[in-house]
Amino acid sequence: MGEFRFHQDADGIVTVTMDMDGPVNTMSEAFWPLYSGTIARLEATEGLTGVIWTSAKDTFFAGGDLNMLRSVGPDDVERMFGAVERVKALMRRHERLGVPTVAAINGAALGGGLELCLACNRRIAADNPKTKIGLPEVTLGLLPGGGGVVRLTWLLGLEAAMPYLLEGRQVSPDKAQETGIVHEVVPADRLLSRAKEWILSVRGDAAAATQPWDMKGYRIPGGPSTSPRNMTRIAGAAAMLYRKTRGLLPAPVHILDTMTEAAGKVDFDTATRYESRRFVSLLPRTETRNMISTLFFDMNKVRGGASRPKDVPPAQVRRLGILGAGMMGHGIAFSAAMAGIEVVLKDISPDAARRGRDRVADLLDRRVEKGRMTPDARNAVLAHITPTDRAEDLRGCDLIIEAVPERIEVKDAVLREHEELLAEGGFWGSNTSTLPITRLAQKARRPENFIGLHFFSPVDRMPLLEIVLGEKTGDETLARAFDFARQIGKTPIVVNDGTGFYTSRTIGTKMIEAVQLVAEGHDPVRVENLTRALGMPTGMLALLDEVQIKLVNEIHDTQVKMGLLDPAKEPNPEARALLAEMVETHGRTGKAAGKGFYDYGPEGRTIWPGLAAWRDANATIPDEDIKDRILFRAVLESLRCLEESVLRSVAEGNVGSILGIGAPVWTGGYIQFVNTFGLQRSLNRCDELASKYGNRFAPPEILKRHAAENRPFT
Repeated sequence: MGEFRFHQDADGIVTVTMDMDGPVNTMSEAFWPLYSGTIARLEATEGLTGVIWTSAKDTFFAGGDLNMLRSVGPDDVERMFGAVERVKALMRRHERLGVPTVAAINGAALGGGLELCLACNRRIAADNPKTKIGLPEVTLGLLPGGGGVVRLTWLLGLEAAMPYLLEGRQVSPDKAQETGIVHEVVPADRLLSRAKEWILSVRGDAAAATQPWDMKGYRIPGGPSTSPRNMTRIAGAAAMLYRKTRGLLPAPVHILDTMTEAAGKVDFDTATRYESRRFVSLLPRTETRNMISTLFFDMNKVRGGASRPKDVPPAQVRRLGILGAGMMGHGIAFSAAMAGIEVVLKDISPDAARRGRDRVADLLDRRVEKGRMTPDARNAVLAHITPTDRAEDLRGCDLIIEAVPERIEVKDAVLREHEELLAEGGFWGSNTSTLPITRLAQKARRPENFIGLHFFSPVDRMPLLEIVLGEKTGDETLARAFDFARQIGKTPIVVNDGTGFYTSRTIGTKMIEAVQLVAEGHDPVRVENLTRALGMPTGMLALLDEVQIKLVNEIHDTQVKMGLLDPAKEPNPEARALLAEMVETHGRTGKAAGKGFYDYGPEGRTIWPGLAAWRDANATIPDEDIKDRILFRAVLESLRCLEESVLRSVAEGNVGSILGIGAPVWTGGYIQFVNTFGLQRSLNRCDELASKYGNRFAPPEILKRHAAENRPFT
């Protein structure tokens, strides 16, 4: 359970040090009796002149008990509403003690942690750029239910509060001070002494012990939500949310609604009750449970190293070699240089290598323009990258990553030329998206030091790194690859070898299914619109243009030549024929050429009129079947990857599908989707689709077993 240590000094100031069991303080069931008892004790303390709230942990406070929240069902909503209201009554007593209170924020204050801080009169944070302050509940399908929506709206105003509430933005103490969320940032060793100094400096000042919203005549910054300016802003925010979520994620809409009410004509306490209603209404929703399950619990498993060998000590890459300065190579160089790693960026000529470095400079310049980086920091990062065309310059690298074209003879050649240049104990990473690592490692002198490092484009923005194990990849190499991923800020999933691994194999099924629909005569615009209506970031035809139709065809042909695919077993022959005809007959190779499924011009993109040749006026299909064909192809391929042990865990499948291949966030990932859609219901829907559209929708044995045992995928 832990304790809240209570110490009153000679000046009458009480310091409450939160020290709950476990690594962090959270709003678990154990928290509330400790908090309630402390508030009651403070109310009864004689000679009380002020209160400092701080933490014995490295973090200040981590937030709510998500395990409890995801277990709330429809029958529990009223009980939860009562519990939330009791919590808020305690927080009102907290902020109405009649003496100045300070949150001494010694580490991260997120979610409920920041809500606790907002109930204090002053917020002072220790100077630590790694500390994050914010209300990230929206990213888990929730809204801040401890008064966070109302307090932040009343404190900052509608416009300034929107990024923190609607996007879940987390910021450093300095940025929080700039915004007005915290009042001061001080050195860590001055945190408690500065809190006491402030309390002593305002002794006897009733205003210092009164929250802004409890002061007579207080006006919300920027005015009420009923002002014409704010009404326009709210309408714009609502439109933006719909474009972003397609109406599939209720939490941001509920937050905006609560902000609008809070900044309207109702009083503070009425607004917080409204917030409570909105909060508990989200808890039993499928989307909420899915997002909490994957984006918190599964994410923590993955990032925490569940797949990392435990007996290998941590390591860092100090010097990185990259072969190929193109789109992938310069993106990897950017990520590594941002982490302070020395990078040798090699291409076939000095000019090609310098162009890669120049592209990194462009990415850094954009950060400077947006105020996310100083010019000096930009120059320091760029100085980490050395462009070259000389192989010898890579000698002594801890890791060499090849990011050369997806042709096995090219990858074999660069391995043969550069492997010996690795430092003692160094390892080799192949940034391949489809070619089996075991096959690539056959030409390696030390196959135990060979691993797949599949980055996603654009590397500077995509958070996932798919680590692929060959048959002979050693535990030390896996551990070092995992550590490298975390070093450069990527979320690593670890998968076993196979054609296309997990991500490329799975994303390929939904893209080819969209093409199949077009080949069957259905309207491509309708197919694209319904794909986006599922919550996927982009239409599948547009995505094919991005990755290049010609490249997709070449990769498929290479896999057939290598014996990795049997063309006689192709599940979508009509789609493959359509893709071949587009490239070979019509020269429509993809977005880079300005023509694929879309025509690309100065005014944007429009669907290629030539697709009308495949239209069939008699082709009919329900909207739900289009959506389910695209969704279930990816879901079923994920289950097959799990069945074949390409996927090593459910968590990695869920996290990888959301971060890497566009699984709609509301699903919680392609495997989690099956849990809440229903095991038997999923089985039945697969049978329906298979009977109408082909055996590619037939349920795999793993789904049949789980449905028969009513056993969720965990």
